[in-house]
Amino acid sequence: EVQLVESGGGFVQPGGSLRLSCAASGFSFDEKAMHWVRQAPGQGLEWVSAINWNRDTIYYSASVKGRFTISRDSAKKTLYLQMNSLRSEDTAVYYCAKDQGGALPSDYGMDYWGKGTLVTVSA
Repeated sequence: EVQLVESGGGFVQPGGSLRLSCAASGFSFDEKAMHWVRQAPGQGLEWVSAINWNRDTIYYSASVKGRFTISRDSAKKTLYLQMNSLRSEDTAVYYCAKDQGGALPSDYGMDYWGKGTLVTVSA
């Protein structure tokens, strides 16, 4: 059974940092591209970042580029999102998602999602 469990969310002041983690199990983590997607209160889903299976292709949305860093640890089967210079508009539930393929750009899309972790950025 595929499981994705996010952690690391919380409350932070503007300008602060958080690191999100996503523990993966039930599939060949090394073979799949992974994504972070977020949903702000009352808003739709927004794709944030993606990393391919061997970490040599990484994408970011324009809204987070230069502030967020995606990474993955094959030994720990964990996906990370380092978030720096946080803004109030980064407040959202953050989800990690598994891609059906390993390459980026994705040919197949996301097929499994975690339950999310809430990040609140406020003074």
